[in-house]
Amino acid sequence: MITKRFLLKSLASTAAIGLALRGRSALAAETFAVTRTNVEWRKLLSAEQYAVLRQSATEQPYSSPLDREKRRGTFACAGCEQDLFSSTTKFDSGTGWPSFWAPIDDKAVGTESDTTFGMVRTSVHCGRCGGHLGHVFDDGPKPTGLRYCMNGVAMAFKPLAA
Repeated sequence: MITKRFLLKSLASTAAIGLALRGRSALAAETFAVTRTNVEWRKLLSAEQYAVLRQSATEQPYSSPLDREKRRGTFACAGCEQDLFSSTTKFDSGTGWPSFWAPIDDKAVGTESDTTFGMVRTSVHCGRCGGHLGHVFDDGPKPTGLRYCMNGVAMAFKPLAA
């Protein structure tokens, strides 16, 4: 026999699972300065950018020209154009993704725990639009010891004017 209590518990569990599966997209719509609907994001971004920024996908290593970018300038969010990283903090990590030892400032990026694929990692997102950028690890160079391992497709490069 299905009781009212059982039914309410089942509905609450289903809602919690649904929110967990939606992930940050629900959070992003509520807490970031730049918010758009999924339809608006799809119109603004390429399919690959949408997969990474809005669905937390990962691009193939060594596929981004930004991994090999050596000019001075700023790396910005491909979704909202917020400045994220300076070329002065970029280094070659040998991983195949653009890597930095620090963001441009404390508000440029945010982090959250990521336990997908049976791993425990720290996910990095744009502080302005919530777009997924990559992950941060504690095996980077001095002075921070951090490695912000970013998806190149999630960023745009703005060269320093000569």
